[in-house]
Amino acid sequence: MRDVASQVLDSGVPGYAARVDDGRRMTVTAAGVADRATGRPMTGRDQFEIGSVTKAFTATLVLQQVDRGRVDLDASIDRYLPGVVPGGGEITVRMLLNHTSGLFQYIADPGYFVRMEQDPYHVATEQELLDIAFAHGPVFPPGQGWNYSNTNYVLLGMLLRRVTGQTMPDLVRRNIAVPLGLRHTYYPDPYAKNTGPGYARGYSVSFGDPAPTYVDVSDRPLGGWAGAGGAIISTPDEVSRFLSALLRGRLFSPAALTQMKTTVPLPEEVGVPGGYGLGLFRLDTVCGTVWAHGGTTRGHHTRATATEDGKRTAVADVTATPGITATPQGEARYTQVVSDADTALTCRMLNRPVPHTVTRSHTS
Repeated sequence: MRDVASQVLDSGVPGYAARVDDGRRMTVTAAGVADRATGRPMTGRDQFEIGSVTKAFTATLVLQQVDRGRVDLDASIDRYLPGVVPGGGEITVRMLLNHTSGLFQYIADPGYFVRMEQDPYHVATEQELLDIAFAHGPVFPPGQGWNYSNTNYVLLGMLLRRVTGQTMPDLVRRNIAVPLGLRHTYYPDPYAKNTGPGYARGYSVSFGDPAPTYVDVSDRPLGGWAGAGGAIISTPDEVSRFLSALLRGRLFSPAALTQMKTTVPLPEEVGVPGGYGLGLFRLDTVCGTVWAHGGTTRGHHTRATATEDGKRTAVADVTATPGITATPQGEARYTQVVSDADTALTCRMLNRPVPHTVTRSHTS
Protein backbone atom coordinates (compact mmCIF):
# COMPACT_ATOMS: atom_id res chain seq x y z
CA MET A 1 0.00 0.00 0.00
CA ARG A 2 3.03 2.30 -0.07
CA ASP A 3 2.21 3.45 -3.59
CA VAL A 4 -1.36 4.21 -2.56
CA ALA A 5 -0.20 6.14 0.51
CA SER A 6 2.14 8.20 -1.64
CA GLN A 7 -0.67 9.17 -4.01
CA VAL A 8 -2.92 10.15 -1.11
CA LEU A 9 -0.22 12.37 0.41
CA ASP A 10 0.53 13.92 -2.97
CA SER A 11 -3.06 15.20 -3.06
CA GLY A 12 -2.36 17.36 0.00
CA VAL A 13 -3.49 15.02 2.79
CA PRO A 14 -1.25 15.16 5.91
CA GLY A 15 -1.46 11.49 6.93
CA TYR A 16 -2.62 8.06 5.81
CA ALA A 17 -2.76 4.71 7.59
CA ALA A 18 -4.01 1.33 6.40
CA ARG A 19 -4.23 -2.12 7.94
CA VAL A 20 -4.84 -5.07 5.60
CA ASP A 21 -5.36 -8.70 6.63
CA ASP A 22 -5.58 -10.75 3.44
CA GLY A 23 -6.10 -14.08 5.19
CA ARG A 24 -2.41 -15.01 5.02
CA ARG A 25 -0.68 -12.04 6.58
CA MET A 26 -1.45 -8.68 8.14
CA THR A 27 0.34 -5.58 6.89
CA VAL A 28 0.23 -2.03 8.23
CA THR A 29 1.13 1.05 6.19
CA ALA A 30 1.50 4.52 7.68
CA ALA A 31 2.72 7.65 5.92
CA GLY A 32 2.82 11.37 6.53
CA VAL A 33 2.18 13.08 9.85
CA ALA A 34 -0.47 12.60 12.52
CA ASP A 35 0.01 16.15 13.79
CA ARG A 36 1.08 18.99 11.51
CA ALA A 37 1.92 21.24 14.45
CA THR A 38 4.52 18.88 15.93
CA GLY A 39 5.43 16.83 12.86
CA ARG A 40 4.74 13.61 14.75
CA PRO A 41 4.73 10.75 12.21
CA MET A 42 1.53 8.87 11.46
CA THR A 43 1.40 5.31 12.82
CA GLY A 44 -0.91 2.39 12.18
CA ARG A 45 -1.97 2.46 15.84
CA ASP A 46 -3.33 6.00 16.10
CA GLN A 47 -6.89 6.64 17.17
CA PHE A 48 -9.04 8.53 14.69
CA GLU A 49 -12.62 9.54 13.90
CA ILE A 50 -14.24 6.61 12.06
CA GLY A 51 -17.25 8.62 10.86
CA SER A 52 -20.15 6.64 9.46
CA VAL A 53 -18.49 3.31 10.17
CA THR A 54 -20.24 4.13 13.47
CA LYS A 55 -23.50 3.09 11.78
CA ALA A 56 -22.41 -0.55 11.92
CA PHE A 57 -21.92 -0.14 15.69
CA THR A 58 -25.33 1.50 16.12
CA ALA A 59 -27.02 -1.16 14.01
CA THR A 60 -25.33 -3.82 16.15
CA LEU A 61 -26.72 -2.23 19.31
CA VAL A 62 -30.23 -2.16 17.82
CA LEU A 63 -30.02 -5.82 16.76
CA GLN A 64 -28.89 -6.76 20.25
CA GLN A 65 -32.11 -5.20 21.53
CA VAL A 66 -34.04 -7.14 18.88
CA ASP A 67 -32.50 -10.32 20.31
CA ARG A 68 -33.65 -9.24 23.78
CA GLY A 69 -37.21 -8.66 22.57
CA ARG A 70 -37.12 -4.92 23.26
CA VAL A 71 -37.20 -3.82 19.62
CA ASP A 72 -39.21 -5.09 16.63
CA LEU A 73 -37.56 -4.27 13.29
CA ASP A 74 -40.92 -3.99 11.55
CA ALA A 75 -42.62 -1.86 14.21
CA SER A 76 -43.07 1.83 13.49
CA ILE A 77 -40.73 4.35 15.07
CA ASP A 78 -43.86 5.86 16.64
CA ARG A 79 -44.00 2.84 18.96
CA TYR A 80 -40.70 3.88 20.54
CA LEU A 81 -40.62 7.64 19.92
CA PRO A 82 -44.29 8.66 19.73
CA GLY A 83 -44.90 11.97 17.98
CA VAL A 84 -41.23 12.63 17.26
CA VAL A 85 -41.18 11.87 13.50
CA PRO A 86 -43.65 13.38 11.04
CA GLY A 87 -45.41 10.40 9.46
CA GLY A 88 -43.61 8.13 11.90
CA GLY A 89 -46.46 5.65 11.96
CA GLU A 90 -45.44 4.59 8.43
CA ILE A 91 -41.69 4.43 9.08
CA THR A 92 -40.30 1.23 10.60
CA VAL A 93 -37.12 0.64 12.56
CA ARG A 94 -35.86 -1.43 9.62
CA MET A 95 -36.39 1.53 7.26
CA LEU A 96 -34.23 3.70 9.50
CA LEU A 97 -31.49 1.08 9.58
CA ASN A 98 -31.40 0.51 5.82
CA HIS A 99 -32.05 4.11 4.73
CA THR A 100 -35.41 3.49 3.08
CA SER A 101 -37.36 5.84 5.38
CA GLY A 102 -37.26 8.76 2.95
CA LEU A 103 -36.28 11.17 5.74
CA PHE A 104 -34.21 14.15 4.60
CA GLN A 105 -30.47 14.06 5.33
CA TYR A 106 -29.87 17.00 7.69
CA ILE A 107 -26.32 17.64 6.48
CA ALA A 108 -27.76 18.12 2.96
CA ASP A 109 -29.45 21.31 4.14
CA PRO A 110 -27.81 24.07 2.02
CA GLY A 111 -26.73 26.16 4.99
CA TYR A 112 -25.74 23.38 7.35
CA PHE A 113 -21.95 23.45 7.01
CA VAL A 114 -21.88 27.23 6.63
CA ARG A 115 -23.61 27.59 10.00
CA MET A 116 -21.26 24.99 11.47
CA GLU A 117 -18.22 27.02 10.41
CA GLN A 118 -19.76 30.19 11.85
CA ASP A 119 -20.09 28.51 15.27
CA PRO A 120 -17.75 25.50 15.12
CA TYR A 121 -17.91 24.66 18.83
CA HIS A 122 -21.68 24.63 19.12
CA VAL A 123 -22.86 21.28 20.47
CA ALA A 124 -25.91 20.43 18.41
CA THR A 125 -28.69 18.55 20.16
CA GLU A 126 -30.56 15.69 18.55
CA GLN A 127 -33.65 17.88 18.37
CA GLU A 128 -31.75 20.61 16.51
CA LEU A 129 -30.62 18.09 13.91
CA LEU A 130 -34.13 16.69 13.57
CA ASP A 131 -35.59 20.20 13.22
CA ILE A 132 -33.25 20.80 10.26
CA ALA A 133 -34.23 17.50 8.67
CA PHE A 134 -37.96 17.88 9.25
CA ALA A 135 -37.97 21.41 7.81
CA HIS A 136 -37.65 19.54 4.50
CA GLY A 137 -40.25 17.16 3.18
CA PRO A 138 -39.48 13.47 2.71
CA VAL A 139 -37.34 12.51 -0.26
CA PHE A 140 -39.82 9.74 -1.10
CA PRO A 141 -42.66 7.87 0.67
CA PRO A 142 -41.46 5.40 3.34
CA GLY A 143 -40.09 2.21 1.81
CA GLN A 144 -40.27 3.52 -1.76
CA GLY A 145 -36.60 4.28 -2.41
CA TRP A 146 -33.11 4.51 -0.91
CA ASN A 147 -31.45 7.68 0.36
CA TYR A 148 -28.48 7.72 2.74
CA SER A 149 -29.46 9.87 5.70
CA ASN A 150 -27.80 10.51 9.06
CA THR A 151 -31.25 11.55 10.28
CA ASN A 152 -32.18 7.86 10.44
CA TYR A 153 -29.34 7.12 12.84
CA VAL A 154 -30.00 10.13 15.07
CA LEU A 155 -33.43 8.56 15.62
CA LEU A 156 -31.91 5.13 16.25
CA GLY A 157 -29.67 6.62 18.93
CA MET A 158 -32.76 8.12 20.56
CA LEU A 159 -34.56 4.77 20.29
CA LEU A 160 -31.68 2.97 22.01
CA ARG A 161 -31.66 5.43 24.85
CA ARG A 162 -35.44 5.09 25.25
CA VAL A 163 -35.54 1.28 25.33
CA THR A 164 -32.39 0.73 27.41
CA GLY A 165 -32.21 3.78 29.64
CA GLN A 166 -28.49 4.04 28.75
CA THR A 167 -26.49 6.59 26.79
CA MET A 168 -24.72 5.79 23.53
CA PRO A 169 -21.26 6.03 25.18
CA ASP A 170 -22.35 3.49 27.79
CA LEU A 171 -23.96 1.16 25.25
CA VAL A 172 -20.90 1.15 22.98
CA ARG A 173 -18.59 0.51 25.92
CA ARG A 174 -20.64 -2.20 27.65
CA ASN A 175 -22.04 -4.08 24.67
CA ILE A 176 -19.24 -3.86 22.08
CA ALA A 177 -15.93 -2.44 23.34
CA VAL A 178 -15.65 -4.40 26.60
CA PRO A 179 -16.81 -7.80 25.21
CA LEU A 180 -14.35 -7.51 22.30
CA GLY A 181 -11.51 -6.03 24.35
CA LEU A 182 -11.47 -2.77 22.37
CA ARG A 183 -9.54 -0.52 24.74
CA HIS A 184 -9.25 2.44 22.37
CA THR A 185 -12.77 2.53 20.94
CA TYR A 186 -15.33 4.90 22.42
CA TYR A 187 -18.22 7.24 21.67
CA PRO A 188 -17.25 10.88 22.43
CA ASP A 189 -19.72 12.85 24.49
CA PRO A 190 -19.35 15.22 22.74
CA TYR A 191 -15.57 15.79 22.38
CA ALA A 192 -12.75 13.36 21.59
CA LYS A 193 -10.45 12.69 24.55
CA ASN A 194 -6.66 12.34 24.69
CA THR A 195 -6.00 13.92 21.30
CA GLY A 196 -2.24 14.23 21.84
CA PRO A 197 0.36 11.57 20.93
CA GLY A 198 -1.38 8.41 19.83
CA TYR A 199 -4.17 10.32 18.08
CA ALA A 200 -4.30 11.21 14.39
CA ARG A 201 -5.52 14.77 14.16
CA GLY A 202 -7.98 15.61 11.40
CA TYR A 203 -7.88 18.59 9.04
CA SER A 204 -10.37 20.53 7.00
CA VAL A 205 -8.43 21.47 3.87
CA SER A 206 -9.02 24.04 1.13
CA PHE A 207 -7.38 21.86 -1.56
CA GLY A 208 -6.95 25.04 -3.61
CA ASP A 209 -4.26 26.94 -5.47
CA PRO A 210 -1.52 27.96 -5.07
CA ALA A 211 -1.28 25.77 -1.96
CA PRO A 212 -3.85 24.15 0.33
CA THR A 213 -4.63 25.63 3.72
CA TYR A 214 -5.26 23.45 6.77
CA VAL A 215 -7.58 23.86 9.76
CA ASP A 216 -7.16 21.37 12.61
CA VAL A 217 -10.71 20.32 13.54
CA SER A 218 -9.82 17.69 16.13
CA ASP A 219 -11.19 19.77 18.99
CA ARG A 220 -14.69 20.15 17.47
CA PRO A 221 -17.69 18.47 19.20
CA LEU A 222 -17.98 15.38 17.01
CA GLY A 223 -20.53 13.74 19.29
CA GLY A 224 -22.94 16.61 18.67
CA TRP A 225 -23.21 16.87 14.91
CA ALA A 226 -22.39 13.24 14.00
CA GLY A 227 -24.03 11.38 16.91
CA ALA A 228 -25.13 7.77 16.52
CA GLY A 229 -24.49 8.04 12.79
CA GLY A 230 -20.81 8.94 12.93
CA ALA A 231 -19.22 9.84 16.26
CA ILE A 232 -17.06 6.87 17.29
CA ILE A 233 -13.28 7.08 17.81
CA SER A 234 -11.21 3.93 17.23
CA THR A 235 -8.01 2.51 15.69
CA PRO A 236 -7.35 0.48 12.53
CA ASP A 237 -6.78 -2.70 14.54
CA GLU A 238 -9.91 -2.31 16.65
CA VAL A 239 -12.19 -1.44 13.73
CA SER A 240 -10.88 -4.58 12.02
CA ARG A 241 -11.56 -6.68 15.12
CA PHE A 242 -15.07 -5.26 15.42
CA LEU A 243 -15.92 -5.90 11.76
CA SER A 244 -14.54 -9.44 11.90
CA ALA A 245 -16.48 -10.23 15.09
CA LEU A 246 -19.62 -8.73 13.60
CA LEU A 247 -19.54 -10.86 10.45
CA ARG A 248 -18.64 -13.98 12.42
CA GLY A 249 -21.79 -13.51 14.51
CA ARG A 250 -20.04 -12.89 17.83
CA LEU A 251 -22.15 -9.86 18.79
CA PHE A 252 -25.69 -11.14 18.32
CA SER A 253 -27.73 -14.14 17.16
CA PRO A 254 -27.45 -15.85 13.76
CA ALA A 255 -30.97 -14.58 13.02
CA ALA A 256 -29.87 -11.01 13.69
CA LEU A 257 -26.85 -11.41 11.40
CA THR A 258 -29.17 -12.65 8.66
CA GLN A 259 -31.30 -9.53 9.11
CA MET A 260 -28.23 -7.29 8.96
CA LYS A 261 -27.12 -8.89 5.69
CA THR A 262 -30.54 -8.65 4.06
CA THR A 263 -30.02 -5.79 1.62
CA VAL A 264 -31.99 -3.38 -0.52
CA PRO A 265 -30.51 -2.40 -3.92
CA LEU A 266 -28.34 0.67 -4.21
CA PRO A 267 -29.39 3.26 -6.81
CA GLU A 268 -27.14 3.70 -9.84
CA GLU A 269 -25.88 7.11 -8.70
CA VAL A 270 -24.02 5.45 -5.82
CA GLY A 271 -21.53 4.32 -8.45
CA VAL A 272 -20.92 0.78 -7.19
CA PRO A 273 -23.39 -2.08 -7.62
CA GLY A 274 -24.52 -3.73 -4.44
CA GLY A 275 -26.97 -3.26 -1.61
CA TYR A 276 -27.40 -1.81 1.86
CA GLY A 277 -28.35 -3.99 4.80
CA LEU A 278 -28.73 -2.86 8.39
CA GLY A 279 -25.74 -0.60 8.91
CA LEU A 280 -23.55 -2.28 6.27
CA PHE A 281 -23.01 -2.04 2.52
CA ARG A 282 -22.63 -5.09 0.31
CA LEU A 283 -20.42 -3.85 -2.53
CA ASP A 284 -19.74 -5.69 -5.77
CA THR A 285 -16.37 -4.10 -6.50
CA VAL A 286 -14.02 -4.65 -9.44
CA CYS A 287 -12.06 -7.10 -7.27
CA GLY A 288 -14.96 -8.97 -5.67
CA THR A 289 -17.91 -8.70 -3.32
CA VAL A 290 -17.25 -7.31 0.15
CA TRP A 291 -19.09 -5.98 3.19
CA ALA A 292 -18.07 -2.46 4.06
CA HIS A 293 -18.80 0.99 5.32
CA GLY A 294 -17.13 4.31 4.71
CA GLY A 295 -17.06 7.31 6.96
CA THR A 296 -16.38 11.02 6.54
CA THR A 297 -16.10 13.60 9.30
CA ARG A 298 -14.86 17.18 9.05
CA GLY A 299 -11.27 15.92 9.27
CA HIS A 300 -11.15 12.22 8.37
CA HIS A 301 -12.19 9.78 5.67
CA THR A 302 -12.38 6.12 6.68
CA ARG A 303 -12.97 2.88 4.83
CA ALA A 304 -13.65 -0.41 6.65
CA THR A 305 -14.02 -3.55 4.54
CA ALA A 306 -14.30 -7.29 5.15
CA THR A 307 -15.12 -10.54 3.44
CA GLU A 308 -18.48 -12.13 4.20
CA ASP A 309 -16.95 -14.60 6.65
CA GLY A 310 -15.03 -11.86 8.46
CA LYS A 311 -11.70 -13.62 7.96
CA ARG A 312 -10.18 -10.84 5.86
CA THR A 313 -10.39 -7.18 6.79
CA ALA A 314 -9.02 -3.85 5.63
CA VAL A 315 -9.27 -0.46 7.32
CA ALA A 316 -7.81 2.87 6.23
CA ASP A 317 -7.81 6.42 7.56
CA VAL A 318 -7.20 9.60 5.55
CA THR A 319 -6.59 12.57 7.86
CA ALA A 320 -8.24 15.30 5.80
CA THR A 321 -11.47 16.17 4.05
CA PRO A 322 -12.33 19.17 1.84
CA GLY A 323 -13.53 22.27 3.69
CA ILE A 324 -16.15 24.70 2.45
CA THR A 325 -13.39 26.79 0.80
CA ALA A 326 -12.12 23.89 -1.32
CA THR A 327 -12.04 24.59 -5.04
CA PRO A 328 -14.14 22.29 -7.25
CA GLN A 329 -10.99 21.06 -8.99
CA GLY A 330 -9.16 20.40 -5.73
CA GLU A 331 -12.13 18.62 -4.19
CA ALA A 332 -12.62 16.49 -7.33
CA ARG A 333 -8.96 15.42 -7.30
CA TYR A 334 -9.14 14.55 -3.59
CA THR A 335 -12.31 12.54 -4.15
CA GLN A 336 -10.77 10.57 -7.02
CA VAL A 337 -7.55 9.84 -5.16
CA VAL A 338 -9.40 8.67 -2.04
CA SER A 339 -11.82 6.56 -4.07
CA ASP A 340 -8.91 4.88 -5.85
CA ALA A 341 -7.19 4.27 -2.51
CA ASP A 342 -10.35 2.60 -1.19
CA THR A 343 -10.50 0.38 -4.28
CA ALA A 344 -6.84 -0.58 -3.91
CA LEU A 345 -7.43 -1.42 -0.26
CA THR A 346 -10.22 -3.84 -1.18
CA CYS A 347 -8.19 -5.49 -3.93
CA ARG A 348 -5.17 -6.00 -1.68
CA MET A 349 -7.40 -7.59 0.96
CA LEU A 350 -8.81 -9.99 -1.63
CA ASN A 351 -5.35 -10.77 -3.10
CA ARG A 352 -6.45 -9.45 -6.47
CA PRO A 353 -4.42 -7.23 -8.82
CA VAL A 354 -5.18 -3.56 -8.37
CA PRO A 355 -6.65 -2.24 -11.66
CA HIS A 356 -4.29 -0.10 -13.73
CA THR A 357 -6.78 2.79 -13.66
CA VAL A 358 -6.35 2.89 -9.88
CA THR A 359 -2.55 2.69 -9.74
CA ARG A 360 -2.01 5.42 -12.33
CA SER A 361 -0.26 8.59 -11.19
CA HIS A 362 -2.62 11.41 -10.19
CA THR A 363 -0.86 14.36 -11.70
CA SER A 364 -3.74 16.22 -13.35
